[in-house]
Amino acid sequence: MKKYTCRPYAVTPYQKAALEFLRPPEDMTVSQWADRHRVMDELSSNMPGPWHTETTPYLRGIMDEFNNYETERIIFVKPTQVGGTESIQNMIGYVVDQDPGPAMIVYPTDKLGEWTSENRLQPMMKASDTLAAKYNDRRSETLELKFDNMYLAIAGANSPSSLASRPIRYLFLDEVDKYPSASKKEADAMSLAIERTKTFTGNRKIVLASTPTLTTGNIWKAKEAADLEKHYFVPCPHCGKYIELVLSRLKWPGKEEGMDHADRAELASYVCQECGCVITDRDKAIMLKRGQWRIVRGKEGVARSVAFWLNTLYSPFTRFSEIAKAFMDAKDDQDLLHNFTNSWLAEPWEATKLKTSAELVKERQTELQPYIVPDWARLITGGVDVQENCLYWTIRAWGAYLTSHLIARGQALSLAQISNTMNMEFKKEDGTTMMVNLCLIDSGDQTDDIYEYCAMNSDWAVPCKGSSTNLQSYFKISQVNKTESAAHGMRLIIIDTAKYKDMIAARMRKPNGRGSWMVHADIDDDYCNQVTAEHKVAEGTGVKQRLIWKKKLTKADNHYLDAEVYNACAADLMGVRQLFLTEGKTQEPAPPQPHKPQEQPAAVPEDNWIKANDGWIGQEG
Repeated sequence: MKKYTCRPYAVTPYQKAALEFLRPPEDMTVSQWADRHRVMDELSSNMPGPWHTETTPYLRGIMDEFNNYETERIIFVKPTQVGGTESIQNMIGYVVDQDPGPAMIVYPTDKLGEWTSENRLQPMMKASDTLAAKYNDRRSETLELKFDNMYLAIAGANSPSSLASRPIRYLFLDEVDKYPSASKKEADAMSLAIERTKTFTGNRKIVLASTPTLTTGNIWKAKEAADLEKHYFVPCPHCGKYIELVLSRLKWPGKEEGMDHADRAELASYVCQECGCVITDRDKAIMLKRGQWRIVRGKEGVARSVAFWLNTLYSPFTRFSEIAKAFMDAKDDQDLLHNFTNSWLAEPWEATKLKTSAELVKERQTELQPYIVPDWARLITGGVDVQENCLYWTIRAWGAYLTSHLIARGQALSLAQISNTMNMEFKKEDGTTMMVNLCLIDSGDQTDDIYEYCAMNSDWAVPCKGSSTNLQSYFKISQVNKTESAAHGMRLIIIDTAKYKDMIAARMRKPNGRGSWMVHADIDDDYCNQVTAEHKVAEGTGVKQRLIWKKKLTKADNHYLDAEVYNACAADLMGVRQLFLTEGKTQEPAPPQPHKPQEQPAAVPEDNWIKANDGWIGQEG
């Protein structure tokens, strides 16, 4: 058999370059590339040397989303100093080295772009051997870096001309909430930049990152419009359950003699919302390492846009004590509080026109125990908010001048339990008994069942639902028009819920006594959070501006608030506003005597920033 041998031919430089050009990209993610090739220089980082994703593990999921071919748009809502800018630079480095294509990064101003190019981007290219080999320093300019097979344009959102006339496959938009708004002549900078990616529809990548400003800001609107929203959950070192870190679970001592903000903040620690155990800064590193990005809105499947949200509690560079002190320093100053909300909590600032707080509810406590009716009470009402898996109920006593007092509240698993509760006898302080005069039950969920139930208990139960439009009065009386229902022809109360929320908020601010909205001595955090889960904010601008009740950014439910709205409407149906005409026949409410709870941590949720932290924070937000 004839043997063949290969003659040794020297590979010329151009052949070697051609073969190198044809080499497919390595099979690695952005985070793997950064761990292998990214080098932090001394000028741009306080941790110079090789990049380690393990330092900020939460960035791994954000960076690696860039490798998901289904994802076109990545949104990162972040506080300051958590590595957001570095994650963008890692994506840029990956593109240059592994999958070249025309790229652009947009900063709020061209001056900031110039500074970042000179002090962050160019040093990054020179510090990494693999990037330096592709970087053409001689042909590059400050606002356009040239590489072997691509360019990186650097633009300012304040210079529309820099955003036009070039195709872009990879678009990075940094601090988008600081971009100038659109003018009459030009579209907004973000829209102009995204227009440049049309040529690459199908394989383009658009990355937005910013600290939020307002709910109408670019980053928050992008988050709300995303197909998926993910939050970072970490395991508690004590119970192992995955939790989301929120400000309301950060606790520190109350005001004590000789302790200033700094002294109190040094004792701050996090309390697990699942097991109640204390978590310290020492636990944070391992918690972050084992953390997971979990979907909180949207469903698994094909998603073209994915949003990630994170607050400063996750930062490995920021101690719990620093966050506590920053909050205490800011809570009494609106400007400082605005900055804290944006830069530390990564939440938008809302121009609140009417706000309630869990602490305010606790100030409305009296000495009365649950299920005891004040002697001045003239009638009792109930309200039931119907949910898919349970029913939230409250029972409230009413007197002249819209004075009211919470008797009891709870959750029921069935309508039969509601019957037992609403038909109880409640004792006054003097021993006489009263019963619920009227209970309104939400018929917006499980409508047919509620109609049938109210028809069978028509002596005390009436269905209700919130109005989709503003009413001239607080409520209007309609009828059930389902001919097949036993409730056909029965009263159906349509409620202007906003008006009653205004009333409750106003009464809540009155000191205990005549005209106040009071609660019993044994009230708990869950009720306080839920009944203050909404605030009134301004939406729109100019003549189109309107005030609406909207859920706060804390994650508390609002079921007890709805139940209290139904209570107030039931009281109106029973003529509570006319009780003052016969007030001589009943005892007046006792003079204001705010209840002083036993010595225990006082609860203050993150939404109670204005009057927070006379005691320990101890509620979920």
